[in-house]
Amino acid sequence: MGEIEWPWQYSFPPFFTLQPHTETQEKQISAWASLVLEYYKTTKQAVLDIREIHSFSLFNNTAIKRKLPVEVVSIILDNLTKSGNACPLDKTKQRWLIYWHTLDEWGDIIYTWAQNNGFIGSVCTLFELTQGDNTIDEEFHCIDTEVLIRALKRLESQGKAELIMFDDNQGVKFF
Repeated sequence: MGEIEWPWQYSFPPFFTLQPHTETQEKQISAWASLVLEYYKTTKQAVLDIREIHSFSLFNNTAIKRKLPVEVVSIILDNLTKSGNACPLDKTKQRWLIYWHTLDEWGDIIYTWAQNNGFIGSVCTLFELTQGDNTIDEEFHCIDTEVLIRALKRLESQGKAELIMFDDNQGVKFF
């Protein structure tokens, strides 16, 4: 888990207040969306719980005593959903999955790794993909299991992989 490098806007108090001018607001939401993706990529996290947003540094800058309102976080998450970088985990939209790559991009990254490392026609456990010695230098090493499964389902729908789920064992066969 790395250390986040905060952009200049993070120390600018108006960044934490939704701007009324449309063009400025669009830039603000875009900057927040980029920051959210960078934060989740750097910290290797995937789940955002709306009820807990002010308990961690992303939406709460204690140095300038500013918190981003929940309503603005919802706008950012809707924006990330449109770009394929977020998905609600429940109907009330309290818990979200954040993907710093879209699911299609994750699928491509994983499939390219499988091709380059001779795993086509082979079965890998999900543990091997996320925790194995063969993936230590890969971006998907330590990826959230739910994100991994969703990316592999995309590969499955393209005929490039088959998810294998039985009892407590989870794996994937690449084609």
